[in-house]
Amino acid sequence: MATSGSPSTKLSRKHLFVIVAILLLGAAGAAFIVRDGEGHGEDDGHGQASTEAQDDGHGHGAEGKGPKPTTAQAKDEDEAGSAHDDERVAMTDEQIHAAGIEMKSSSAEVIRATLQLPGEIRFNEDRTAHIVPRAAGVVDSVSANLGQKVTRGQVLAVVSSSAVSEVRSELQGAQRRHELAQTTYDRERTLWEQKISPEQDVLQARQALREAEIAVANASQKLKTLGASASANALGAVELRAPFDAMVVEKHIAIGEAVREDTNVFTLSDLSTVWAEMSVGAGDLPRVLVGERVRVKASTADVVAEGKIAFVGSLIGAQTRTAPARVELSNPKGAWRPGLFVTVEVLTNDNETASPVTVDSAALQTVEDKTSVFVRVDGGFQTRPVRVGRSDGQRVEILDGMKAGEWYAANGSFIVKSEQGKGSATHAH
Repeated sequence: MATSGSPSTKLSRKHLFVIVAILLLGAAGAAFIVRDGEGHGEDDGHGQASTEAQDDGHGHGAEGKGPKPTTAQAKDEDEAGSAHDDERVAMTDEQIHAAGIEMKSSSAEVIRATLQLPGEIRFNEDRTAHIVPRAAGVVDSVSANLGQKVTRGQVLAVVSSSAVSEVRSELQGAQRRHELAQTTYDRERTLWEQKISPEQDVLQARQALREAEIAVANASQKLKTLGASASANALGAVELRAPFDAMVVEKHIAIGEAVREDTNVFTLSDLSTVWAEMSVGAGDLPRVLVGERVRVKASTADVVAEGKIAFVGSLIGAQTRTAPARVELSNPKGAWRPGLFVTVEVLTNDNETASPVTVDSAALQTVEDKTSVFVRVDGGFQTRPVRVGRSDGQRVEILDGMKAGEWYAANGSFIVKSEQGKGSATHAH
């Protein structure tokens, strides 16, 4: 039986001490490892949080928050917002009224197909006269002035002509010979009836009378051809008279001036009617017919009139390849002045069509190379790009972009466009 102090007992204690020491060292090392692990865990937590933050920046953020826009996206959104702002023009009702902008509602109208031709107002040649003396002479007096209205038969000027003096003297001599021949014939006839003179004397007297009558008629016709009357205060006086009621539109005569027989001293025209003349291309002649309705508009004046085509030329010019045509217009107030450029619209009834949406032609404006209409909205106007169809010069058919019943800026729409330009300039700055 072993005792307590035997070698085996001592070995067991050493083993126990070693085991305890190893356990203590292991505990200390474990504590150190655990402590060091907590420090790294904090660093990893920060790194993970940073990663999550970065992930959120790319669109993996917390629920309920939208993705953060990039710089390019933000720029696009800003440009889109600016474009939306540019489409609207802020104007109050007071500003619209003060600017004189006329508001109208888009509606259904009949659009007439038209053919527009350039033209010019000219004198009515059927009521225009060029006054010439018909005999060379010197101007004694002038009683008509440029722009003066004259009546038929009114004396415009008096010319003294030697040629007229000779013819008038010839007429007066023929008249005296006619009087003598008439007296001689009456006497010879009486003597023949009383059986005093032979019949031959009566026949000779009758022949002389007939020749005197012919001489008087010949001299009178010469005076008429020269534009002179049989009676005048002076033998050579030629009175230039107005052939009808008209206005003096040209004057080329002065007192003391020598004029030839073919000198155009006055031009008179009855301006109560005028002609609108235009040139028609060969391709448009089938649509331009005598009696067709037309609308004539002045290019520089607010004058419009309707009429009918009175003449279409039968020949086409060799150089212009066009045919002349004209419209006779009534001109009671003198608004149609010769020389005025006009636009002649040929209206065709067969091509009349009803359009569901139309606007005034004055409402169309070009905005960013697009045909647009300024539509009334709350606080101002909105730029509305539209697609247009037919037009008769006054109304325009809207094929797309507007509906019937929408209010828009008609006359004065250019003022809205200018206000839009001011707003764009301010936004740019």
